[in-house]
Amino acid sequence: MFDLKGKVVAITGAAGGLGRAFALAFAAEGASVAVCDKNLSGAIETAQLIQDAIAIEVDVADEKSSEKMAQLIIEKYGKIDILINNAAIYATIKRKPFYELSEAEWDLVMDVNLKGVWLVSKAVFPYMKDKNYGKIINISSATVMSGSPMWSHYVASKGGVIGFSRSMAKELGDFNINVNVIAPGFTLTDASLSLIENANKYGVDRGAIKRPSSADDIVGTALYLASSASDFVTGQTTVVDGGKQFI
Repeated sequence: MFDLKGKVVAITGAAGGLGRAFALAFAAEGASVAVCDKNLSGAIETAQLIQDAIAIEVDVADEKSSEKMAQLIIEKYGKIDILINNAAIYATIKRKPFYELSEAEWDLVMDVNLKGVWLVSKAVFPYMKDKNYGKIINISSATVMSGSPMWSHYVASKGGVIGFSRSMAKELGDFNINVNVIAPGFTLTDASLSLIENANKYGVDRGAIKRPSSADDIVGTALYLASSASDFVTGQTTVVDGGKQFI
């Protein structure tokens, strides 16, 4: 589909689910893959499925850990062409009204889902700047467009990803670095299946395309945004949800 031979991609949250799907898809297109996750054993499992990959333990909410991640990728591959900020707290979030959330619950979601995007991008940026090239793809959520009751901290964190990405795109254009966002709808991953009963039927009737979404439905957009086909696309948010948001 897209030739990514010679490219190096760093993917956070790649121990499983959508992150693993990204890793496998990018490897299939010829990219070298840095599989980055707080769950090192899961990252190793993903890396073992790929011919040219490295597994790295990272806490995206910690600046030194994010910097070490970037340094290890440079030591291994000498460059970072593509960054996918996919790591997020999702399945473990307890749904409750915003007025019952504790400060600790709010801060934890913001630290990983939004601060983590900032810290990892900040850690990778100097290496992209040195090469005068880069593609940063941040993963948000279609819930930002519709809202989701009892999940306000998650929705707010993913809305922040969109705003931050637009600002970052304006700042990084002079360095030939593109910054874009993918906002997936409900997608059948292990994490999603653990959240909702009858997940295979969830929201299907609300879409223009009346079937559940899989991780494979998301990866094509990521490959496009990582390739030369999107060199004049930046600061954009692509909702991939089978048409639910305009129904």
